[in-house]
Amino acid sequence: MSLFQNLISSIKSGSLRGRYARSKDFGHLHEDINKALESVMSKSGEASSLVFAEHLFSLIDDLGDRQFIDFFDSVLEKYDIDPHSLSNASKEYSRNKTQKNLEAISQSSEPQWVELFRRLNTVSEGTVRLVKLRERIRSLEKGNPKLAFFDIALLDLFKHWFNPSFLVLKRIDWSTPASILEKIIAYEAVHEINSWSDLRARLEPEDRRCFAFFHPLIPNEPLIFVEVALTDNTPKTIGEVIRIDRNITPHADINTAVFYSISSCQDGLSGISFGNFLIKEVAHKLKRNNEALEKFVTISPVPNLSKWLKEKSIDEDIDGDRLLKQAIIYLSDSDREDEFPNDPVARFHLGNGATLERVNLDADLSLKGIHQSKGIMVNYLYNLDSLERNHELFFKTKIVQQSDSIKSLRKKLQIQ
Repeated sequence: MSLFQNLISSIKSGSLRGRYARSKDFGHLHEDINKALESVMSKSGEASSLVFAEHLFSLIDDLGDRQFIDFFDSVLEKYDIDPHSLSNASKEYSRNKTQKNLEAISQSSEPQWVELFRRLNTVSEGTVRLVKLRERIRSLEKGNPKLAFFDIALLDLFKHWFNPSFLVLKRIDWSTPASILEKIIAYEAVHEINSWSDLRARLEPEDRRCFAFFHPLIPNEPLIFVEVALTDNTPKTIGEVIRIDRNITPHADINTAVFYSISSCQDGLSGISFGNFLIKEVAHKLKRNNEALEKFVTISPVPNLSKWLKEKSIDEDIDGDRLLKQAIIYLSDSDREDEFPNDPVARFHLGNGATLERVNLDADLSLKGIHQSKGIMVNYLYNLDSLERNHELFFKTKIVQQSDSIKSLRKKLQIQ
């Protein structure tokens, strides 16, 4: 464990909080949640703040949905920005531009209730509990627009707390603790893991890898994970990758790493992009461990293709070259106001600097695959030497980088 992780562990340890709680009487712990809130917001001592924050968090966790919404409505009303103080701070800074006056604007422009989240974060497992709190806020946000204030504020805090430099990359294999493996099964969002045997087939063989990002503050909760197949070719179907009874690729024949599933694990961290860092870091790690790897590709779903075809009133029975043509148009063109590609998976990989390499018919014949994309899947190519250049070019021009084979196919299918 690193020095940083040891420090985090000691700060978050229950023994530290317990020592504080035993050392003296910190006062009455109110069962009235509003009085408990006042206690947290008014305490300035580190030890007393911990005790009162822990108590308040427990009260919040026990609230029913209606009580939860009412509580945060009252928090917003009581601890919001003071417009008068902000106006005075702004006027003072305009008269006298000093660091002190600039700090006064910063302090006045932040709602007081943001400090509540910082104090709740100090309790045992405070960070993961705040992540779950945001998850609950997001689930109740529709129809309760005031909750959006807290959703956005927590997201802003999380973007600082979950800075990529703090993330820890770990390999997940068959020897990983069962508590983590159970979460991998539960969080798999692309290709369902149907059994422990299914999971074992994805983790144990020498030609399979799985990597996850963890954070020192929540070490037992994966944030995001990617599953990788080490092969001797670029797959055209998902079946050849995830079939349990497949042939294992001999180590001497491996030349391609296939990213076939990437799953985010924490809805409470929605809005923070870990995937681009994960794929690039894993690609570089695999290359360091096996110089024979020549290609890094995906076999990716096209989740909204069927919906797009329906919106365009395109024949439901479309197949073959006609389907291939429409899929390429969908993946490379845009109906969006921001002019980025229609497909969310395409935006993710192309935004990472990948290239649209190949479009595959009959690649996912599962019920889900047929329903969402009529069986279409896509290979995106990650060329480690051109990722940054492609990334910059994509966001500057919004042009989809395409392989020579895709360009030839466009001509054949008469796509403008």
